Order: sequence, then structure tokens, then C-alpha cells
Amino acid sequence: MSAANSPPRRARSGNRRDETARLAVLHAADDLLVEHGFGALTVEAIARRAGVAKQTIYRWWPSKVEVLLDTLVMDSEKSLPVPAEKITAEVVRGYFRGFARFVTRDPAGKVLLALIAEAQHDSGTAGNLREHYLDPRREREREMLARGTENGEIAPKLGPDATIDALSGPIVYCALTGSAVPRGLLDTLFEDLLRPRSG
Repeated sequence: MSAANSPPRRARSGNRRDETARLAVLHAADDLLVEHGFGALTVEAIARRAGVAKQTIYRWWPSKVEVLLDTLVMDSEKSLPVPAEKITAEVVRGYFRGFARFVTRDPAGKVLLALIAEAQHDSGTAGNLREHYLDPRREREREMLARGTENGEIAPKLGPDATIDALSGPIVYCALTGSAVPRGLLDTLFEDLLRPRSG
């Protein structure tokens, strides 16, 4: 906080951000993406909606992709945290049900889908998405499955990465193509892939 009253110190730090402005930029990017789509989203529009200078955004983020990534990380930690406490079969099932809601109904889920789509023809976006979002989350998801397996709550037929892909892949496909996620799809996949212990 004191840095706000000390311009020289703020200038030296470079990465120190005014939290109010940072949040305004992230919320503006999220809202504009939902309203207009990835292609129409510009740094100028984000700056205008957030009430900050365009140069301020470029000082903090190299491009709109990095703004969206920060938005995605922040919002998904709130909307879709990976369970880390006592892992039961129902906790794992609930997480993947939450993921289905996230990509089909949550504005932050639309950010994820937009970045996945952009990553198909932009290797920089693909690398950033993996490094800053997909890989860290995948690590926590693997840990969730490992704990559930150790507890005897689930008995995966496949390795952790293949299991996560098999559960989330059809949901992402439905969301990317604008289709409804079929009722019972996740439960069927879950029962088949993880064989939760009954009782």
C-alpha cells in the first residue's frame, strides 16, 4: 500500500500493481469476452471499460491473452477449486460436475474455452495456457485422484492423466461446439472409469 505513495519505489518494482485497477482490468476483460467474443476483444476496449490507460495494461500484461489468463486463474480458483481435503468418490464426482457447469454456464468457463480455441492456431497462447493454467491445475487434479485411490474411494481403470482427459474431454467438446452436455454423461463416465466403491 505504501508503494502507492512512493512513485520512485513503485517504478523500480515494475510488477507492483494497484489492486483496484488490476481487478477492474480483469473484470472488464471477462465481461467483454462474454459480450463480444475473443476476436473482437482488444486491449483498448479493456482499458476503456476498466477506466485505465492502455499503457497501464501493457505495463502489466504483454497482450490480451495474458489478461485473460489472469482472469481465468483468479475466477476458477473461486468457482472451481480442486478439492484438497478428505477425498471421497462423491467429492471427485462433484468436482467434475462442477467443471461441466463451469465450462457451460460460468463466464470464466467461456474464457477457458476461448483460450483453448485460440491455442489451436497460436503456439504462444497454447504454451501460456499450459504453463499458467492447465499444468498447475492438472497437478492438483492428479493429487485429488491419488488421494481418492489411496483412501479406497475410487479404483481408476486408467492412469491419472488419461482418466482426467476421459472425464473432461467430452464435456469440453460439447461446450466448444455449443452442444448441451447429455444428461447422465458424466455419471456414466465416472462409474465406468473410476469404479467408486459402493457403501
